Amino acid sequence: MEKVNVKINGRDYAVDKGMTVLEAARIAKIDIPTLCYLKDINEIGACRLCLVEVSEGGRPYRMVTACVYPVTEGMSILTDTPKIHAARKTNLELVLSNHDKRCLSCVRSTTCELQKLCNEYGVDEDAFKGAKNHYEVDTSSPIIRDNNKCILCRRCVAACKVMQGIGVIGANERGFDTNIGCAFDANLGEVSCVNCGQCIVACPVGAIYERDDTDKVKAAIADPAKKVYICTAPSVRAQIGECFGYEPGTDVEGKMVAALKALGFDGVFDMNLTADLTIIEEANELLGRLQNGGKLPMITSCSPGWIKYCEHYFPDFTENLSTCKSPQQMFGALMKTYFAEKEGIDPKDIFFVSAIPCTAKKFEVGRDGQSASGYADVDVAITTREVGRMIEKAGIKFRELDDEAFDKPFDVGSSAGAIFGATGGVMEAALRYTAEVLMGKPLEKPLETPEIRRQGNDNEYRTASYKIGDVTVNVAVASGTKAAKALLKDVEAGKVDVQFIEIMGCPGGCVNGGGQPYQPASVRNTVDLRALRASVLYRDDAECDIRESQKNAAVMKLYDEYFGKPNSHKAHEVLHTHYVKRGLWK
Repeated sequence: MEKVNVKINGRDYAVDKGMTVLEAARIAKIDIPTLCYLKDINEIGACRLCLVEVSEGGRPYRMVTACVYPVTEGMSILTDTPKIHAARKTNLELVLSNHDKRCLSCVRSTTCELQKLCNEYGVDEDAFKGAKNHYEVDTSSPIIRDNNKCILCRRCVAACKVMQGIGVIGANERGFDTNIGCAFDANLGEVSCVNCGQCIVACPVGAIYERDDTDKVKAAIADPAKKVYICTAPSVRAQIGECFGYEPGTDVEGKMVAALKALGFDGVFDMNLTADLTIIEEANELLGRLQNGGKLPMITSCSPGWIKYCEHYFPDFTENLSTCKSPQQMFGALMKTYFAEKEGIDPKDIFFVSAIPCTAKKFEVGRDGQSASGYADVDVAITTREVGRMIEKAGIKFRELDDEAFDKPFDVGSSAGAIFGATGGVMEAALRYTAEVLMGKPLEKPLETPEIRRQGNDNEYRTASYKIGDVTVNVAVASGTKAAKALLKDVEAGKVDVQFIEIMGCPGGCVNGGGQPYQPASVRNTVDLRALRASVLYRDDAECDIRESQKNAAVMKLYDEYFGKPNSHKAHEVLHTHYVKRGLWK
């Protein structure tokens, strides 16, 4: 890469030609503040917080936006002068002039990027007085939009359109009346939003957030007539530590379990168990389609954001979806059927909670076909962030807790179930099971599929072929709906010929779900959070004694005692579901 020589605050640096001033400053270990900038998806210079002074060719210094201005040979850059400080402060005060400043009651208080910058620059929140816009809060879906908090940075718009390839939100009106919303001022619940929540983790303030269901959980725990159980998804243990100051990529499973028990749940279970159950059901469904001429390619069904996307944008492909419920829904169904019968509990007295990295799961719990016992399989799905807030509000000192283990009888999960949380993990786990079935014997070691694990670019799908005995299985993996769209278009055009497809609604999979802990843009732009979080799951896989779903004795016991065999009539009653063709409007 060709280099250019620049001065940053008087010191000499050689940086890559074509870099922006913002990127060059990071080489100098200087963090220039931003509000609108998100690397690769929202580089628009709208917030004007990244202003710096540059001099080129001996000309006088002038203000430019660092996030979009390229470096040139001999450029001199100043990143912190009284003039820069005053400009940034004024711009923050202008942002606040049309902002709902009720910070103490805001869900983003202490994690708000605007709040942090205002504190750093000592702004006068009432510096500019005058007219203010007022908007009704949109509560029509699990994704809540409050435009009174919006700062028009357009990061949510970019996450939806550029990252996910959907684009259900954008800028409406002009000038002072500009606001972010759906076409024709429709509510999110009326359009083809898939509830993935990528807009939430992109937002720097409290303008968009998930519906908070923690009060429902607390009320159930306080109700003596209810037995309240919770299961945690594989990726939650890999992220919840971030809520309590741990570095990304820290596995805090033991402390997480201890904290949930301290909150008063009657049982804390590991969703890895039903991830294993999903694998066995899904793999046998695939084998059945291959042998009996069923609809192919079969597509995985554990990501509710992807499912809703398919129903809206590729309705004909709903016939290709596996009929398996997601691991979350399977767990709730098990609790209110098998477990209720075994323990002699009326299913109406079970309140089942899922701790999940996904905002789309909040929509999934209310879908049709998700009530095997006659009652909702899952009563409430709460995000990793909500779990973190519950623990914090209860005064539990998370970092000081001793590790505890999941409760029996659902404490056993294979590492094949654990890697569900990373893109490619579902496919890898399914192939580990399918390989043994096709070979008719246990393999010397579990199949590994590095070809379909994430390899950096989540906008591109991956394909691979595996020869297992006399059978060749062609597969494809996509994460994020933008990659899913590209894959399905190529399947329709006959460019891709595969039998099995894994799709995750969020880029990188559940480790990058819309319900994961907030991280500021300064971290998201410089740290590969997806890789760090996924590393927890792959370390678990490498070190686990049980690496294949069929080796999970607890799952095999379920078949022996209750389901009989995979894809049995009983299994279909409890563990399978159906889909709808939605179209682009509700």
